Amino acid sequence: MVDVFWFLPIHGDGRYLGTREGARAIDYDYLRQIAQAADTLGFGGVLVPTGRSCEDSFVVAASLIGSTRRLKFLVAIRPATLSVTAAVRMAASLDRLSGGRILFNVVVGGDPAELAGDGITLDHDARYAHAAEFFTVWKRLLAGERVSYQGRYIQVEEARQVFPAVQKPYPPLYFGGSSPAGHETAAEHFDLYLTWGEPVAEVRRKIEDVRRRAADKGRTVRFGIRLHVIVRETTDEAWAAADRLISHVTPAVIEDAQKTFSRFDSEGQRRQSQLHARHAGKPTREALEIAPNLWAGVGLVRGGAGTALVGDAQTVADRIKEYEDLGIDTLVLSGYPHLEEAYRTAELLFPKLAIATDRPPIDGSISPFGELVANDALPAAAPSTAPVLRVSAS
Repeated sequence: MVDVFWFLPIHGDGRYLGTREGARAIDYDYLRQIAQAADTLGFGGVLVPTGRSCEDSFVVAASLIGSTRRLKFLVAIRPATLSVTAAVRMAASLDRLSGGRILFNVVVGGDPAELAGDGITLDHDARYAHAAEFFTVWKRLLAGERVSYQGRYIQVEEARQVFPAVQKPYPPLYFGGSSPAGHETAAEHFDLYLTWGEPVAEVRRKIEDVRRRAADKGRTVRFGIRLHVIVRETTDEAWAAADRLISHVTPAVIEDAQKTFSRFDSEGQRRQSQLHARHAGKPTREALEIAPNLWAGVGLVRGGAGTALVGDAQTVADRIKEYEDLGIDTLVLSGYPHLEEAYRTAELLFPKLAIATDRPPIDGSISPFGELVANDALPAAAPSTAPVLRVSAS
């Protein structure tokens, strides 16, 4: 069984990539619609991203707790921007006020320019070392310990968390990173390793490496994957939707985006960029379908997760099963626009998957076919006397 999460687009949303045409205002009402749709449709949770181009992840999650019932919030956190004790207080409050519906996705960052704007000057490997110290203290505090710690990056004296979290020993921690430093940190400190979507063979190698490193430390780690999905009733419809999504993306827009991504020191971003390198200015399906039904078109202009599974529901489910067979038990999915695609994904794809979250029951007493058919379907004891309208072609 898989746990399926959706995504809150707090950095923007719309019908097309690479253009303002069809863009949507990201306000509270729209985010609430997406969260409530995910809650109603049976998604296990939503990822709330972080970064200077996003609304604040903690604030967004806190604002939507009361508008949802069982939905979990996978809140992205960039540890170098926060005091560890302040972050623990925020985490425990969110967990308590939500009734244990908070998870955390640790993001160390990959854009040196953005990081410098936040006052972070640590190099690539140092950011992982900082995260390791940060979450060593984090976990001990949330486990109820009084902590004194003198590390290279984190120092606290007699720190403690007065109000405990609901989840024990602490809300689960998700983590991604494709470099050796990222794999080592994931294996030693985190609960679930989250990879961006890559061909199955590449994901297998990453999982095997993290699993081996964790075993060497006497630990086990769960695995998840972050993907976009474009699922339709037929594969042809799905590929047409993929083409529409990038129909406003021009070579100049791609060049500008890739120039920005090239300054990143993230190994994951480098790998995502390599997946579509062969498009050579011509973003065709043949150039961007890097594995069966795995499409790199999103990564032409979007940083981070840049691949989508494209196809009819059964085909997409079959591709997901290939990742499940590697040990992946969590899917973090998204699609543009996120409100409509949440419904498409749930209605078309969920019946093909073994979903860990209980889906809401369908009320069989209500006809889904419309007023006229519903009236015709009334019990025979109350026959309709209305004349039948017949329309003939002239």
